[in-house]
Amino acid sequence: MTTRGKPEIVLLNPNGYPEASARRLRPWLEALVGELAPAAGGLSVRFAGDRLLRRVNREFRRRDRPTDVLSFPGEDCVDGPYLGDVLISVPTARRQAARQGHSVERELRILLLHGLLHCLGHDHETDDGEMDRLEKRIRAQWLEAPVADRSAGRQPAGDHSAADHRGSAA
Repeated sequence: MTTRGKPEIVLLNPNGYPEASARRLRPWLEALVGELAPAAGGLSVRFAGDRLLRRVNREFRRRDRPTDVLSFPGEDCVDGPYLGDVLISVPTARRQAARQGHSVERELRILLLHGLLHCLGHDHETDDGEMDRLEKRIRAQWLEAPVADRSAGRQPAGDHSAADHRGSAA
């Protein structure tokens, strides 16, 4: 946990994808983690390509294909619960955003939310729709407000986009 009491959010973008700008995504993600997991010690996110997501998906889920997001829940640490690690494929996010008719940044936020929910222990593959319903409610609150409102924690209502089933290594 940082000295300000906020969880440490690490955003890695080794390929330099412009859509995965930490400057734009970090305030929103910090506010979201603060709302959903106020005692969290940290979360790590890596924006990567399809090749890495395919390799990790094959290794951990035995699915030999790229996926949009993989989550690896963490464990408790001295500074609070380490939420885990999230891998996001930016090329897949680009394709999904084009299909859905919205921005890549919005798609990355959808994937960040989805990965975070898996790190918090939710699993849409086993919970009879509970995670999907929760994700739709959170999307309505966190994906429609202006960025300043989201990072300030205000949560206006918005539309409910159809949830895709995302990959999870959880």
